Amino acid sequence: MQRIVILGAGFGGLQAAIELERELGGDREVEILLVNEHNYFLFTPLLPQIASSYINPRHIVQPVRDIRGRRRFHFRRDALRSIDIAARRVLLSGGALDYDTLVVAIGSQTAYFDIPGAREHSLDFKSLEDAVVLREHVIDLCEHADHTADASARRGLLTFVVVGGGYTGVELITELQDFLFHYVAPRYRGIPRAEIQLILLEAAPEILRGIDSGLAAHAYKRLRVEGIQVRTNTRVTRCVEGGVEINASEVIHAGTVVWASGVRAHPLVESLPGPHDRIGRAVVNEHLQLDGHPEVFIVGDSAAALTAANAPLVAPVAMDHGRVAAQNIVRRLRGKPLESFRYVPQGTLVSLGMNYAVVSVGGLRFSGYFAWLFWNAVHLYKLVGFKKQVQVALDWFLAAVFPRDAAIVRRPRQCKLCNPASPPDA
Repeated sequence: MQRIVILGAGFGGLQAAIELERELGGDREVEILLVNEHNYFLFTPLLPQIASSYINPRHIVQPVRDIRGRRRFHFRRDALRSIDIAARRVLLSGGALDYDTLVVAIGSQTAYFDIPGAREHSLDFKSLEDAVVLREHVIDLCEHADHTADASARRGLLTFVVVGGGYTGVELITELQDFLFHYVAPRYRGIPRAEIQLILLEAAPEILRGIDSGLAAHAYKRLRVEGIQVRTNTRVTRCVEGGVEINASEVIHAGTVVWASGVRAHPLVESLPGPHDRIGRAVVNEHLQLDGHPEVFIVGDSAAALTAANAPLVAPVAMDHGRVAAQNIVRRLRGKPLESFRYVPQGTLVSLGMNYAVVSVGGLRFSGYFAWLFWNAVHLYKLVGFKKQVQVALDWFLAAVFPRDAAIVRRPRQCKLCNPASPPDA
């Protein structure tokens, strides 16, 4: 019996499991086991819309067992503790698990670049829980600002800083702009629209690096038109309670600081033998195999493929990794030549809030309302499961007709700016 273990049920791991099932599902001599800490698949491209109360958090997660359906592969919800490459064994919270072939698809973690206070004094934005925590935190600050008489303290509460001008940072700050200007400002009578500040900080000379330069410039102008302060060539040098220090010279007092500035490989990926790139990803050959260990395949944010080291860390690349790795596992079992991974750009889609997006697909570049409709259609199509597609489509429709839901359903993170007696550090 050959056991194929897949670690991680994100875009790459899930794609690998589905492809392996398609090729080997009828082979009773092969066991396919997918392991993940959560029992669901998370559609991360829609996380910013959770933070803005645009869609329901449960509507972008799909239980892995529902996705599996009648497929034969097994699923185990368990936490990964270590990987023993020499012994061909992984250690889970529930015990050791031996494998014949391993697919590592455990994603990445937030990179803080050793900036003092960044981990302690900013909000992360990678998981479903992160998005829900941010949503509750933003609404809680608005509740406090609504009855804060001191104008200076109120402006601090209503200053929202997003660190990182990539896909996530840009889409997140535009979602917050929608929520704050179109929902909060008309309903919270103690919040003047002019006191709401949204600031996007990017250390590089431009935002949205890696996409078409014309679209990036257009997105920059659009953000400025919408009242978002975009500060490029601006490096965060310290995070403090209630604010950030930039360029070692200026402190921005803010009730909310969200860290969306880059990622680093999972620590267990960094511990694997062989070379790694600057962000800790395991360097793999053109077949996505770990150096010296042909039975180990690395995919998604965990992999730096020699043939596509500069491929962006986005869902389509992870899915392509998963497909190629699965095909190569099948070919290896059948003694056939392995397939090489080649990165083929599939286009760029960036939402800039309600009714506006920038798109580059197949040589076509366009922006505006129809680009936004195209963005919605593509993401709706890529959602796993018809039920989730219907739920998200209904969320979008209801948000266009009725007010968004601003109920606080859990205890928000405490913020010193909410207490005038505890001013932010300078």
